[in-house]
Amino acid sequence: MLFSKGCTYAIRAALLVAVKETREGRKFIPIRELADELDLSFHFLTKILQVLTEAEIMESFRGPNGGIGLAREANKISLIQIISAVDGMSLFSECALGLPDCGEAKPCPLHQSWSKRREELKRMFEKTTLATLAQDFSKNSFRN
Repeated sequence: MLFSKGCTYAIRAALLVAVKETREGRKFIPIRELADELDLSFHFLTKILQVLTEAEIMESFRGPNGGIGLAREANKISLIQIISAVDGMSLFSECALGLPDCGEAKPCPLHQSWSKRREELKRMFEKTTLATLAQDFSKNSFRN
């Protein structure tokens, strides 16, 4: 797996919020509703959403109509922002084999291939927004 479970769930939750905002016009979605639809633990999802709230990707609102929503428009939130908030950016800088001194001067056997691929991945995640994914979601179905 490329990302931690927490990061994968963060992306899925943020995408579902973006879709619900677009389709239903709802600004805040109850966390329990998200947890149920994504088949995730409510408490684990709450912790993940706290991280996204601290990173100013999501915002929360208490009260009977409260829940979690996007802190800004879906087209202004890229996947790299979510990845960075939850997993950090080490995926895009560290050796694929975990060797501490890997680099241009001392490359590991995968260095040349991996360094190119990780830059491609980074660019893809920088360019891909929640709005892009939400639009694709409208064409296809969201699998849990």
